[in-house]
Amino acid sequence: MKSRKIIWFVGALVLLLGYFIYDSYSQPNIKDVPGDFEEVAFVRNEQNKGGIVRVYAVTVGDQAKAQYEQCADLFPTNDYGSVTKIYFFDKGMPYPTELTLEEPHFDIQKYSALRIVKRYGSK
Repeated sequence: MKSRKIIWFVGALVLLLGYFIYDSYSQPNIKDVPGDFEEVAFVRNEQNKGGIVRVYAVTVGDQAKAQYEQCADLFPTNDYGSVTKIYFFDKGMPYPTELTLEEPHFDIQKYSALRIVKRYGSK
């Protein structure tokens, strides 16, 4: 009787663990959003004091079908004054592969962003 309970407990534990693994690997990413998005550059501050600053460069392959806001919603934000900036670039044109924390984050003489989306943390 006791061994039967252990078997059920272990079985339930394996099913629960399997669900967690499946859920972790089935989360949506920018490849799932219409528009043929691809992250090409990223920079983040050290965040010793103040909010976290994240800056992303993302290329867009299909501008007609691109869902910019839906794509931007997949990038992380934090509370307490943090900011996430996503710069979208045409995949067929030159785009930066390195970003800086200082504005404007890339050489604006060489590259032109299609759209800029910012997400702010609360509080």
